Amino acid sequence: MEKRPFGRTGAEFPILSFGAQRIVDEHQCTEDEAMAIVNRAIDEGITYFDTAPKYSNGQSEERLGKSFGKRRDQVWIATKTHDRTRDGSLRLLEGSLKRLQTDHVEEWRLHHVTTMDEVDQIFAKGGAMEALLEAKEQGLVKHLSISGHTDPRVQLEAIERYPFDSALVAVSAMDHLIYSFAHEFLPAANAKGVAVVGMKLLALGALAPWYEKALQYTFSLPISTAIVGMESMEQLEQNLAAARAFKPMTELEQLEFFKEIIHLANPNVLKWKAQGWNSGQWVTR
Repeated sequence: MEKRPFGRTGAEFPILSFGAQRIVDEHQCTEDEAMAIVNRAIDEGITYFDTAPKYSNGQSEERLGKSFGKRRDQVWIATKTHDRTRDGSLRLLEGSLKRLQTDHVEEWRLHHVTTMDEVDQIFAKGGAMEALLEAKEQGLVKHLSISGHTDPRVQLEAIERYPFDSALVAVSAMDHLIYSFAHEFLPAANAKGVAVVGMKLLALGALAPWYEKALQYTFSLPISTAIVGMESMEQLEQNLAAARAFKPMTELEQLEFFKEIIHLANPNVLKWKAQGWNSGQWVTR
C-alpha cells in the first residue's frame, strides 16, 4: 500500500487505516473475531488504529487492548475524549488507558466537535484543552488532535487556536457536495502541517454500491490516511485489495462519480450534516 507522511510528526502510514468502532458485539463481531481481524490487519501492514471510549461503552478499546498484546510497539493508537471539561476528559483517558492495556497512546483527540460554542468550551478555563496539554506533558499522550463531521469552519477555528498534530474529518464523496472539508479545511490543514485523517468514506453505507470508487475518491485527496470501519475478515480483505489497487482518480472520473451520486445529497443521507439525525434539515451555517 502507498504510504504518506503524517503531517509534521515524522510518522508515516499506509493510505488505509483501521476504524475500530465496529469490532464489537453491537455489530455482530465476537471478541475472537475482533482479535483475528486486528492481528490480520497488522500482518498486512496496517498500523494506525482509531477508537474511542464512546464506542460501545469502551468495548472497542477493550478489544484493541486484548488484540495488541506483545505487538503494542507495532501500532499507533488514537483514542478520544467526548467530554468538554478538563476533569471529565482526564477521567475518560484513565479508563481508555486501562482498557487499551497501555501506559500511553500516540494520539488523543477531541471527539466530534460540531459548533463554535463547543470550541469555546474546550478552550475555556477548566476546558478539555487543559486535559490534553496536561496529558501530553505527563507523557500519557504523544500527539493532540481534533475531529469533526459537520462544519469545516469549526475545525478551521480550532487549528487557528492551537497547532493540533492531526484532524479526523469527514471526506467522503458525499461530503464533497456540501460543507466540504476537502474544499474548506484541507488546504489550511496541509499548509500548517496538520495531518488529515479521512473518515465516513462510505457515507454510513450510502456509497456501498460504489464501494471501490468511494475509497478511490477519498484516497485521492491530499490526506495522510483514511480510517475504514471493519467488522469482518471479508471487509478487511476487500479494503486491503482496494487500497493496494489504488490509482488517483482523475478530475473527469470525479465528475462522473458525482453525477452518479448527487441524487443522494440530502440531510436524510448526510445525517452528520443535519440539525439532528432524523430532522431532514441541514445544519444552519
